[in-house]
Amino acid sequence: MVLCAVLSVSLGTYAQLPSFALKDINGRTVQTDTLSRLGGGHPVIIDFFATWCKPCNRELDAIAEVYEDWVEETGVKLIAISIDQAQNVNKVKPLVDSHGWIYDVLLDPNSDLCKALGIQMIPYTLILDASGKIVYRHNGYTEGAEEELIEKVRELKKVKNKQ
Repeated sequence: MVLCAVLSVSLGTYAQLPSFALKDINGRTVQTDTLSRLGGGHPVIIDFFATWCKPCNRELDAIAEVYEDWVEETGVKLIAISIDQAQNVNKVKPLVDSHGWIYDVLLDPNSDLCKALGIQMIPYTLILDASGKIVYRHNGYTEGAEEELIEKVRELKKVKNKQ
């Protein structure tokens, strides 16, 4: 399913997230180029999703089951970014609340960040290292894929601890 227009910008163009001002589900403005700071020196997982996307919801539910363990073990922070269009953003907070997701949730109603990153399908997951560099990208979800995600975070932590 194609969700974001393809731009001439390739995924490899950005070592860091481009800067956009997005709102969180409580109306606060967040600059995307500062998201790595929310990790407090730990990796940050960014997961693009939509309320109507069943694989997205399954992925975020699967992560929710182990998220507190992940945070305790690695300090990782997950930020979910909804690409629901403006007329549907009012569905995001009720979905988050009903699933009990404790992630920070941002809204990208015009898919500006999604387009800038060249994302064509969701769910789409990025991992940022402690300095904010995009070090991992993955699209789609199959059961158990969250294990690959935490393994990538663990690898980052090992590299950081050796430095």
